[in-house]
Amino acid sequence: MTTVNGDNALAGKTLLFIGGGNMAEALIRGLIAKAVVGPGQIRVVDKAGPARLDVLRDRYGIRPVPEEAAPDAARDADVIVLAVKPKDAAGAIRQYRGGFRDGQTVVSFVAGLSIASIRRLLGRPLPVARAMPNTSSSIGLGATGLSFSPDAGDASRRMARQLFEAIGVVREVDESLLDIVTGVSGSGPAYFYYVVEALIAGGTAGGLDAETARQLAYQTMLGAAEMLRQTGEPPETLRRNVTSPGGTTEAAIRLMEEAGVGDAIRRAVLRAAERAAEMGAEIDAEIGRETGAAENG
Repeated sequence: MTTVNGDNALAGKTLLFIGGGNMAEALIRGLIAKAVVGPGQIRVVDKAGPARLDVLRDRYGIRPVPEEAAPDAARDADVIVLAVKPKDAAGAIRQYRGGFRDGQTVVSFVAGLSIASIRRLLGRPLPVARAMPNTSSSIGLGATGLSFSPDAGDASRRMARQLFEAIGVVREVDESLLDIVTGVSGSGPAYFYYVVEALIAGGTAGGLDAETARQLAYQTMLGAAEMLRQTGEPPETLRRNVTSPGGTTEAAIRLMEEAGVGDAIRRAVLRAAERAAEMGAEIDAEIGRETGAAENG
C-alpha cells in the first residue's frame, strides 16, 4: 500500500545503509515496493565493494557509495541504518562516525549490539532505534521487535517504524525484551521449519511420496497460519475446533503432550532468548574493552 506523504515520516529523507546484505536488501525492496521512499533517497555503502553495490543499483535504482565517499554520504543522510554483521559493527561505526551529525536517527539491526554500546561507539547522543527482524522479512512477511533510546522523539520513532512496516509486522518493546523477541520470532522460523520437516517425515513413513508429503505439509501450515490471521481466534480455540473427542487429532495431540512437545518448544524459546543475552553480553564486553583501550591509549 502506498504511503501518503502527509503520513510518511520518511518523505524527502535520505537514508544511508551501512551494509548491503540480505536483510538490508529486504528493507530496500520493501521501502521501494510500497513507495515509502524513492530509490534516489537510498544510499548504500558495503565493504564488499562495487560488485554488491552494482547488484543493488541494477535491481532497485539506489545510489551506491564508494567507501572513500561514505563520510560525506553519512553527513548528508537523515537516517543511518546499521546493517552489518556483529563482528563488523564497531569497526563500521568508527570508520564512518566522523560524518555523523546532530539531527540524525540511527537504526540498527545488528544482532546483540545494545543501544548503550551503539551510543558509546557513536561518541554523540543521537537517537537510536534497535530492531530484531526475522528472515521472513525477505518476502515482506517479517516480524520485527523494535526498541528505542530514551531520547528518541516521535519523528525518529515514526521513521524507524515505517522502515520495518515495509517488510512486515512491527511491535515496540522495551530493549530488555528484545532477547525474548529473538526467542519467539527471530529464531521462530527455524522452529516452524523443524515441525514441517517432521510432518513430511511422518507422511513419507506412512507411504506418501516425498513430493505429495511436502505439498500437503506446506499447504496445511500455510492454511493454519492464515486461519489464525483471518479469524483472530486464539490458537487454543482453533485447535479445540479441530480436535473431535476420540478422533484422530485428539490421539495425535495426546501423544505430543505425553512426549512433552509443548514444553520442549517453550523451553526452546527461553533457551534461544538466553543465548541471545549471552551473545549480546559478549559483544558489549568486547566493545567496552576496545573503547576503553582506545580512550586510554
